[in-house]
Amino acid sequence: MGNVMQLVEAEDEESLGKCNGTIHAELPIELRFNDGHLVTIITYSILMVISAIGNISVLTIIKKRKSKSRIQNLVMHLSIADLFVTFLMMPFEIGWASTVSWEAGDAMCRIMAFFRTFGLHLSSFVIICISIDRYYAVMRPLQILDIHRRGKILLMFAWIGSVLCSMPQMLVFHLETHPNHTCYTQCITFNIFPSYVHEVFYNLFSMVVMYWCPLIVIFYTYTSIFMEICRRSREKSEDRIRRSSCSFLSRARVRTLKMTITIIAVFIICWSPYYVMSVWYWIDRSSALKVDKRIQRALFFFACTNSSMNPIIYGIFNIRQRNKAPMRTATIETRVTPLSLSIKLLDCQ
Repeated sequence: MGNVMQLVEAEDEESLGKCNGTIHAELPIELRFNDGHLVTIITYSILMVISAIGNISVLTIIKKRKSKSRIQNLVMHLSIADLFVTFLMMPFEIGWASTVSWEAGDAMCRIMAFFRTFGLHLSSFVIICISIDRYYAVMRPLQILDIHRRGKILLMFAWIGSVLCSMPQMLVFHLETHPNHTCYTQCITFNIFPSYVHEVFYNLFSMVVMYWCPLIVIFYTYTSIFMEICRRSREKSEDRIRRSSCSFLSRARVRTLKMTITIIAVFIICWSPYYVMSVWYWIDRSSALKVDKRIQRALFFFACTNSSMNPIIYGIFNIRQRNKAPMRTATIETRVTPLSLSIKLLDCQ
């Protein structure tokens, strides 16, 4: 994580002259405030406002509820993860763009590097937790006694995993002084990896953890859910309880399909361009360096919009008023019927 951003912040090592003894206007354009930095500040400021409003609204809605379902508890953790991105990563990026060089010292450089990815990792891992929770709600409806304990365990792993995956950032990011302009310092990963292969493996690991793992889990779980509901809807039975569950089945199937498409599409659209650029950089660095730095910035901005979209997606599909239509009183039979359990767990929680 961060190699493509290095392209944006990399110094022009072939530039001439010493920073000491030269005026600011004589520095290369990459080393002083320019239009690209202004765009960075404006973009992150807009994203920060949108994300803050969305995620704080979600937390407020959940907090006002007297009792929280599992999915609402998971969405609450997702909003907290996105607020880490909103109030830690984005302000750091705004301040960094304002100063251009890194002025906060080596320790803060490493701390910033940790929080720069912590919220993104946590957001991805909580999405995995939500997907697994929905999967068990439909595919293993009779395991309801273990469902709350499983949710707590998943969230614990999400938080611990986010910390562990973000800690290497504190080791690879450090303060470096420009060789030709001695007053210019930057928080980068240059000169830290023993070889280029080590650098590629580190970044591949970050891509797999933050992008491919959530994408695979999301695709598998929601596809399985939809296929299972479709299979059950085709089963022909004269059982009265099974017939009376058709309304649940129809609503659950439609909303699950919409949620599946929305989650996968937004996740892919937000993160794929950034990682395509990253892979290009790893495979052919010389040609990747020729890409306009504004485009490189835009790709990372676009990836960060996922934190702004999450509360909208999950708010629409999960944090909503229960259907006001009258529903028949559940009987002992309907409460223990696997089909009824699975559909209600998906549709109401």
